[in-house]
Amino acid sequence: MAFTALICDDSLLARNQLKKSLPVNFDAEIVTAANGVEAISLLRARDIGVVFLDLTMPELDGIGVLEAIKAEAIDCFVIVVSADIQPEMQKRVTELGALAFIAKPASADKLAAVMNKYGLI
Repeated sequence: MAFTALICDDSLLARNQLKKSLPVNFDAEIVTAANGVEAISLLRARDIGVVFLDLTMPELDGIGVLEAIKAEAIDCFVIVVSADIQPEMQKRVTELGALAFIAKPASADKLAAVMNKYGLI
């Protein structure tokens, strides 16, 4: 395994769909979180290379996760995967350090294109 990837989404169905859509040549251990609190806990405890992050979640949303990553200088790539496709939200997540924004449901082609662009595959 090259590194660990975190899929953070409150929907089990969405987590599983995203995991199945990842490129076959993506050499990573996949861990999951059902909300932002779980995600931050994993990010503090493990070396996570990339986070696939939903925005709308209970307890701590994706914006809160991005703010914590930035405030704590946690070294990881973040790709936001969300149904909230408003241009203002896309701008905000980019300002907080997200590499890319992919609209749900994330297609295998779109994931592969973004991951290839940033050298993740």
